[in-house]
Formats: sequence, structure tokens, C-alpha cells
Amino acid sequence: MIVGWRSVGFALWVFGIILWGAIFYTVLAAVTIRDPKPDLAGGVSGEWLMLVVATESVAVLGTLLAASSSRPAELLFAALAMCMAGLFIYIVIITLICYRWWFWRMTVGEATPPYWVNMGALAITTLACAEIDAGMKFVPQLVPLGPFFRGMTVLAWAGASWWIPLLVIIGVWRHLIRRVPLRYDPHYWSLVFPLGMYGVATHRMAGALDLHFLDWIPRGFLEIALLAWVLTLSGMVRFGGWRVEE
Repeated sequence: MIVGWRSVGFALWVFGIILWGAIFYTVLAAVTIRDPKPDLAGGVSGEWLMLVVATESVAVLGTLLAASSSRPAELLFAALAMCMAGLFIYIVIITLICYRWWFWRMTVGEATPPYWVNMGALAITTLACAEIDAGMKFVPQLVPLGPFFRGMTVLAWAGASWWIPLLVIIGVWRHLIRRVPLRYDPHYWSLVFPLGMYGVATHRMAGALDLHFLDWIPRGFLEIALLAWVLTLSGMVRFGGWRVEE
């Protein structure tokens, strides 16, 4: 915790869990009973992966709180469970997204920046796994899971890394080949988060697993994410509510 306000952090964590449960299950229940339902092409997008991001965010904060808690085992196990639930949800949603990408026609209007959350959701999963692995030293009961979580950390990071070239290629196709103007759209904020999170996740993984030969990656992505943030903010200030014309 940055300023040591652990009681505030714990209260916000509990509040976050309550909000997570209320919103998460309300959304899924509404989608389940909705009638009529959209087809796959119109109903699935990268925005669905915010369910994963929200779940892993709860896991990350729970892990940070466990280190100084009087009941670290309970908090760390809760964080572990949330982390694994987020990974399960990612597998379900990304399967639908990949099916939609690879077997349905993709238009430039559908290849939008929120698909960068494909990578960002795995990046925050990497962060959660790395934090949990680092916190296991406070909970002897969970130490046997250490090798598993180190493997899961690398798996999630490798998956996030795999997405980056493909997402860049899709962006090049959209803007350079299909000539969609690169102009401010609120969706570009969905691109800023994954870039920053990938850098943070790589930094924490390198520290937790003693892989310091990867330290150049977070430094590079800090600059890339900062540039993306500045450009997106500048576009928002300059163009306001304007959107990309497809």
C-alpha cells in the first residue's frame, strides 16, 4: 500500500467485491435471459473482457492487503480464487472472440481499440499471479502452489505478449490499408490501459521470478503507454466528442 492506509484499502476491497458481485452477476443474468439475443458478430467484443479485468483487480488488491493482514491466509486464498476465476472467465470469453475473429467477416468498423483488452486482461492476470506468488511466503499452507503460480504467471505473460503483434497488424490494416482516419475516439482509452498494464505486469513478473533480463520491456512500455495517454488526452481535448467516421 503506497501511503499505509491499509484500513481504507481493506474497506475499498470489500466494497469492490460487493460491487463486483452485484454488477457481474446482474450483467450475466441479463444476458442469459435476454430475448431476442444478438448474433455472435454483433454481441461479442473486447469490452466483454472487462469482466476479467474487474475480477483480477479484486485479486491484486486482496494480495497486497494480505501481506499486512492479521489473517493473511484467508485474504490470499480469496485473492487466489478470484485470480483463477478471472482466468476461467478469460478462457470462455476469448474463445468466443477468437471464433468471431477467425470465422466471421471483420469490418474496419468492428476492429476497434477495445480489442486491445484481449492483451490487457492477460496482463493484469499476470500481475495478479505474480503478486500472489510473492505473497505465498506469508502463508505456509499455500507454498506448495508456488511452482504452479510461477508457471501460470509466465503462461499469462506469454499469452499477453502473443497478442501484441496481432493487434498491431490489425491496427495497421485498419488505418493504413483501409485508410480509416486516425482521429480521437473514446474507444482509444481502451488501448492505453493494456499498454500500461503490460509494462507493470512484466516488471512485477521479472521481480518475482528473478528474470531481470526482461527489465528493458517495462521501461519501453512505460514510454509507449505514456505516449498513447498523451495522444489520447490531446485528441479528447482537441476533438471533444468527435468519433472516427467509418
